[in-house]
Amino acid sequence: MAWGAVYSRLEPWADTLAYGWLGLGRATRPGAAVAFFAFEAPKVLMLLLLVVFGVGVGRSFFTPEKTRAILVGRRESAGNVLAALLGVPTPFCSCSAVPLFIGFVTSGVPLGVTLSFLIAAPMVNEVALVLLWGLFGWRVAVLYLGTGLAIAIVAGWVIGRLRLERWVERWVYESAGGVGAGDAPGPAGWGERLRYGRDAVRDIVGRVWPYVLAGIAVGAAIHGWVPQDFMASIMGRGAWWSVPLAVLIGIPMYSNAAGIIPIVQALLEKGAALGTVLAFMMSVIGLSLPEAVILRKVLRPPLIATFVGVVGLGILVVGYLFNAVL
Repeated sequence: MAWGAVYSRLEPWADTLAYGWLGLGRATRPGAAVAFFAFEAPKVLMLLLLVVFGVGVGRSFFTPEKTRAILVGRRESAGNVLAALLGVPTPFCSCSAVPLFIGFVTSGVPLGVTLSFLIAAPMVNEVALVLLWGLFGWRVAVLYLGTGLAIAIVAGWVIGRLRLERWVERWVYESAGGVGAGDAPGPAGWGERLRYGRDAVRDIVGRVWPYVLAGIAVGAAIHGWVPQDFMASIMGRGAWWSVPLAVLIGIPMYSNAAGIIPIVQALLEKGAALGTVLAFMMSVIGLSLPEAVILRKVLRPPLIATFVGVVGLGILVVGYLFNAVL
């Protein structure tokens, strides 16, 4: 009840801070930027606390070891679908990409199925999914979920059909089977699961809050200073090159899902097309440069280039599709 009461008063508080205490004009750029930041910062952080706690409890049922056991022996196609679906609730970060990849491949999971999981796990982020639902409504959240899963399934299947196992570093197959991240059993009992959720809040929110505030600050700058006509001209439906440009800008960026959402919100408010913004967000989350650098430990450059190319093509299709139909 206290959480709900505070959350419901955030907008009046932001207006009071920007236009009352600081004396900024409602029609001024600094006033709009400060009001945006004062409203979005506590709102996103409060949503993040709630979501991460729930996700932490939910993730206690889906350890990477359990996921790997489910996927062992699965054929391609069905395995790609299952791997993508399991990627959503499974704990994953860039630092765990290598041990997860080794554990999956040495356990007999096909390469394409493994990559479907590695694409879906960061891209279809459950924290981003719930935040999108809370900020933009269920339609945008469902679009994000469906298109992210489709990219992971199709990209993994295509890479599996290309038979690129020769571009996996040889030492991976020579490693002892069963090596993987998160081999320890998950928590048992609700008391321990609730502690798992609390620890997830301490760990995840404790690490990402500076990035969240940085993302909100960027969003506030866009909201206050970037003219709507300018943003619509470079990221609107009329600019055919806006989708590939958004993907190229997004790939070298490093941001977590929670940090990119406020930027997405500001871009949409300034007239950017939904498909272009979704492509930008997916490229930041699903094709980050740090993850590609980490995967170089287990994949050779031709396979990394194929991975980035196939996933990038899928993101481009999503961007153009939604710009055309929405």
